[in-house]
Amino acid sequence: MPEQIHEILVIGLGAVGSICAFVGMSSLAKDWHAVFESKVCRSVADAADRAYTYVIVTTKAVPDVIRTSDILNPLLSAPYRDKHIQPTYVLIQNGLNVELDLYQALKSFAKEEPRIINTAVYISANLLDDNIVKDSDYGWLCLGVSRENCTVVENSPAEIDLLTPFAKLVEMGGGIPKIVPEIQRVKYAKNLWNVAYSSIATLVRYPLPSIYRAPPDVEKGQNYDVYEYTIPTIRAILEEVVAVARAMGIPDSQAGIPHSIIDFTMQDTLNNHVKETSTHRPSMLLDAEKGRPIEVEAIVGEVVRMARKGDVDVPRTEMLYALLLVVQNQTLRRLQDAA
Repeated sequence: MPEQIHEILVIGLGAVGSICAFVGMSSLAKDWHAVFESKVCRSVADAADRAYTYVIVTTKAVPDVIRTSDILNPLLSAPYRDKHIQPTYVLIQNGLNVELDLYQALKSFAKEEPRIINTAVYISANLLDDNIVKDSDYGWLCLGVSRENCTVVENSPAEIDLLTPFAKLVEMGGGIPKIVPEIQRVKYAKNLWNVAYSSIATLVRYPLPSIYRAPPDVEKGQNYDVYEYTIPTIRAILEEVVAVARAMGIPDSQAGIPHSIIDFTMQDTLNNHVKETSTHRPSMLLDAEKGRPIEVEAIVGEVVRMARKGDVDVPRTEMLYALLLVVQNQTLRRLQDAA
């Protein structure tokens, strides 16, 4: 049997990228008909010396700093695009509409329909230091194809052919892939959590257990008004984000985004973070603490823009966006001054 060669390029080696690289190497090592070789490149340009089956993008989606298509430019421009068939791009990024600029860049020159797999990743991995990643045994990867019309809820034969081989690679590497019929709904449901909880954690500069743990002197009568003010505000934010989903045409059903997701999200977050063993920090909070750009546009800005397009009033979400823009502005100024 001829050797099967999968050339896979992983761009971005933060927490998620490191896990993806590990899964990819494990997958190829388990394939008896694969040629396994790995190397580290300093840039995408350095890696643009061969054709790839998959290019997995795990960098943060920060279009206000650099667009994904700009990161991938060495693969999208001559001489690479003249010598090689374009790979399947797998976007493992938080936020909404992260695939649009890459899709448009590919459409500008590619004769065939761009092959882009969009994902929603559910893992509890944090980059603790430059070379230390803390992971847990919790997680899976939802795979799908983004469509302009989010009311289409069935994968075509061509889409199934695109998704299935990559899902098999993930599974061989020890990951848990889930092919879904409409990825935008899954990403939106995950983004709902990030809009509320990641944003609040980033703005107050404390992880989520801080919301649920009472102050030390509460037994002596010290008031703790979080349950009167903070928790209801979180619920109101989630209500706004769900209202935007309705304006997009996503139904109130298990196949769409049910209204019950609000109660589930709040209770699940409480259950996970009221425990003293909870150490997870939302990635947006970690980025802010490390002085790195945050995913404000992809996570919160997109919801605000969708709301305005759908004529939905989202004052609390707009407030989060307005405040996070200040955080982002100061971070970018510090990075520019240090350059």
